[in-house]
Amino acid sequence: MSEILVAYFSATRTTAKLAKKIANVVGGDLHEICPEIPYTSADLDWMNKNSRSSVEMNDKSFRPKVANKLEDIENIKILILAFPIWWYVAPTIINTFLEQYDWNDKIIIPVATSGSSGMGNTNAELESSCPGAILKDGKRFDVNVSENEIKVWFDSLRF
Repeated sequence: MSEILVAYFSATRTTAKLAKKIANVVGGDLHEICPEIPYTSADLDWMNKNSRSSVEMNDKSFRPKVANKLEDIENIKILILAFPIWWYVAPTIINTFLEQYDWNDKIIIPVATSGSSGMGNTNAELESSCPGAILKDGKRFDVNVSENEIKVWFDSLRF
């Protein structure tokens, strides 16, 4: 396993495209965070207060179950964590994923896709799910970002 892992959650495949580009640029391994119960279009209807995603995001303690776990994170030094922005933060399944492992002294870099929202309170919402990690400021990318733009961004990070 590489020292860099790009783990991603992508309900509509948009974030998957970004995660694959990032993994290719940084030479990292790729891991999809799969919900135990996949999200349907109706689940993702943010205009419906009773949709699954709305209910989950309105209850900060809710933790959707993850279907697949990493076998070992010992060699990972950098986790690039990709997800769509939901309600100005990471979906709660990202908290579920983080809480399954010990990220102590590992670098976590959140990256997101979004139609127009920024990272909002993402780091504040993720911090308690990865105690001891070095949580870097996140960045929102357009799904059509070039590999060169990703390389420039990644090379600018201070580790």
